[in-house]
Amino acid sequence: MAVVEKTALLDDPMKDAFDWSDQKLPVRDALWDHFMESNGHNTDESEASMKEIDAKTDAEVRSYVEDNLKK
Repeated sequence: MAVVEKTALLDDPMKDAFDWSDQKLPVRDALWDHFMESNGHNTDESEASMKEIDAKTDAEVRSYVEDNLKK
């Protein structure tokens, strides 16, 4: 079984990780909300998307958030 290390960025509040955000929720929660909204609130699909995010590096997560959550 592969061991997936969690990235530190996922646990940081959005407002601390990104200067353009004022949200206090962790990056992980913001991503979950993003996935739930984008797939019609399908928990299974959101969980699969989060597993993909968990496997990424901090730089890859930062890039994904910048590309998909920055408004």
